[in-house]
Amino acid sequence: MDIREVKKEMTQLRRTIRRHNVRYYNDDNPEISDYEYDQLMLRLKALEKEYPELITENSPTQRVGGAAKRTAGAFVKHDVPMLSLQDVFSREEIEAFVYDLQERVENPTFIVEEKIDGLSLALRYENGELVCAVTRGDGVVQGEDVTENAKVIEDVVHTLKEPLPYFEVRGEVYMTKAAFDAVNERRQMLGRKLFANPRNCAAGTLRQLDSRITKERGLSLFVFNLQAVRGKDFQTHVEAYDFMQRQGIKVIHAYHICHTAEEVWNAIEEIGGSRGELPYDIDGAVVKLNDFRQREILGATSKAPRWAIAYKYPPEEKESVVRSIMLSVGRTGRITPTATFDPIRLCGTTVERATLHNQDFIDDLDVRVGDTVVVYKSGEIIPKVKTVVKEKRPQGTVPFKIGDHCPVCGSKTVREADSADVKCINQACPAQVESHILNFVGRDAMDIKGLGAKNIAALIETGVLHNIADIFRLKNHRDELIAHGVVGKEKNTDKLLLAIEEAKKNEPQRLLTGLGIPGIGKAAAAALMQRFKTLDALENADKEAILSVRDMGETSAAAIQAYFQNEGNARIFRELQHLGVATTAQERAAQDDVFADKTFVVTGTLERFGRREISALIEQHGGRVTGSVSKKTDYLVAGENAGSKLQKAEQLGVKILTEEEFLHLIGDIDIIS
Repeated sequence: MDIREVKKEMTQLRRTIRRHNVRYYNDDNPEISDYEYDQLMLRLKALEKEYPELITENSPTQRVGGAAKRTAGAFVKHDVPMLSLQDVFSREEIEAFVYDLQERVENPTFIVEEKIDGLSLALRYENGELVCAVTRGDGVVQGEDVTENAKVIEDVVHTLKEPLPYFEVRGEVYMTKAAFDAVNERRQMLGRKLFANPRNCAAGTLRQLDSRITKERGLSLFVFNLQAVRGKDFQTHVEAYDFMQRQGIKVIHAYHICHTAEEVWNAIEEIGGSRGELPYDIDGAVVKLNDFRQREILGATSKAPRWAIAYKYPPEEKESVVRSIMLSVGRTGRITPTATFDPIRLCGTTVERATLHNQDFIDDLDVRVGDTVVVYKSGEIIPKVKTVVKEKRPQGTVPFKIGDHCPVCGSKTVREADSADVKCINQACPAQVESHILNFVGRDAMDIKGLGAKNIAALIETGVLHNIADIFRLKNHRDELIAHGVVGKEKNTDKLLLAIEEAKKNEPQRLLTGLGIPGIGKAAAAALMQRFKTLDALENADKEAILSVRDMGETSAAAIQAYFQNEGNARIFRELQHLGVATTAQERAAQDDVFADKTFVVTGTLERFGRREISALIEQHGGRVTGSVSKKTDYLVAGENAGSKLQKAEQLGVKILTEEEFLHLIGDIDIIS
């Protein structure tokens, strides 16, 4: 191979890998699979092995992938480097690793454990108290201080039962599949962008500026290593684990103690065979020395320890025949198509169905009943359809269409703005009653304290709550609720009933937000009520009138009209009016000059608003929103994963606002409060 071509390929590989490192570690938004990334890295390693004279100090093979980001807090120096692990992909490589260590140290014992797919976190304890939590960052010099967020993770121990002068451990912050689904379900209900996978969600959540959001999302933690200790000697990894467990620290639970290469490989296979049943994602198995003294002897490279290695499970793919495409309606009204196919074995489990996501996904792949499809498991957990084997397509197949009526209640459906999702908007649809009610009482809508998910589920089960209008009839069931303790004792029941009565006086934009019309969030509802003043006027408005409202598009206008034209929705709306819920806006003094002559930039993922929503609010009150930070910028409103705009704002001395600080700045505006 011509040396010039080698240099060219290596340069391109390094550039590509660095870009993907930024997407994965810093932006928490990868655009390729772990397997595809691994193949790029393997190719670069192979070239560098063949041409060692072309290795550079800044090559991705010589450095930890991430960089410290100033999002959750200040930078913190690492007391102990948080290095990455060398990845291998075959039994031969595992055996070579074991044999090499057996040659270099005497009678080594190996620990094999799950490799959790999450975000690394170091926890530092001084005199038994948690004093600092820091992310991996660049892995060598510094990471991000996320102490306040770490403290609200249930698995994080705040105080050791056996205090030591200094004790530092490293773990992996992750999100269970159930917690991840709950977060995305809530975000979908509020019209926000969904997280791509649990790892990205966990990373973004740990870096939140508001620890309350971190707590709400239900992160978990496994500790997998002792980093440093003073005041006690530990000889082995297992001994350290035993101590940690006595302190209440949750360590990797399913570790294997091995002495031979065969035992190590059997443990890897056993872990791999169980990954389909785990409530969280793993992306491999870690093999490490048990003896700490032997670890010190072997040391580390600039990138990875020599005493540990990570085996990455290969992606498993199999063909099967699609027998049907079924439609289901989720709690948010989203209609999801699911392919059922002949049972196949993947990653240790039998699978016979996979989501087809939406109509766009079906159209892109051209999936039809009767097709042979290639199925794989995303993250070795979730079955997905990769492609259609069109050369095996039988005669007579027809394209699949979701249709324009709900498969549960028969109501007409609408396609959400800026998405491929088709939703049923009938609030009386049995498939989504609970979710509609939860959205209706939320803080962004009617804000009825005391009606959480558990209470709503109990009221539905009791038979006194069938739709949002029934909330305002609960006072008629007071004695029954108290007798059965549905929402608590007499005091709690009366407190809830009072809150419900007070909610009737809310500004109607809150009611409009709570109706759950696709694309109509808090800011859009405020703008609509500013224009129409009453919900009756909005109900009877023509399309042109709705489109005259700032940032109202064709899709949103159609969704509003479809909502009020639905017989079930119209009936519930009339019931709300009859029950005394306010549907007419109060006259108020104009506040369009709150942000007069101020320039804003909005960046990152916000919790309560979409970027367009918060930009519209700023403009409605006299401010100007631009796309880039400069010396002329007055405020930067920064959400999760703010990136380069946040860094530039810090450099220029621009005032940086969290979402909560922004809300406080204009807290006297009723549409915000």
